[in-house]
Amino acid sequence: MGIEDFGGGQNPQADVLVVTTNDVPGYRVQQVIGEVFGLTVRSRHLGSQIGAGLKSMIGGELKGLTKTLVETRNQAMDRLVEQARARGANAVLMFRFDVTEAMDGAAEVCAYGTAAVIAQDTTAP
Repeated sequence: MGIEDFGGGQNPQADVLVVTTNDVPGYRVQQVIGEVFGLTVRSRHLGSQIGAGLKSMIGGELKGLTKTLVETRNQAMDRLVEQARARGANAVLMFRFDVTEAMDGAAEVCAYGTAAVIAQDTTAP
């Protein structure tokens, strides 16, 4: 597995900008649309649970579980962006993830933030 299997984040050509900040330098918020979120719940398959159990006894990274969590976070983020786009936003501000255990062996991942319409600030120096 290469580094691309363990990364995430947004495509640089995305039409909805997602940032963890309250604002975007060089842009101004024209309209706040409101909270948006993307949610997914994933369970591990039996093979990964057995492998994780064995690996936890000897130590080391649980690469299969790491990859699953990255995929889960990316899916939650994709759903967040779809919801923002459907509501007319071109940005999501104050983006965050929340992860909780939904049940034994399953994780709930929620990506959330504030949908907004931003425009380049032409008055900035």
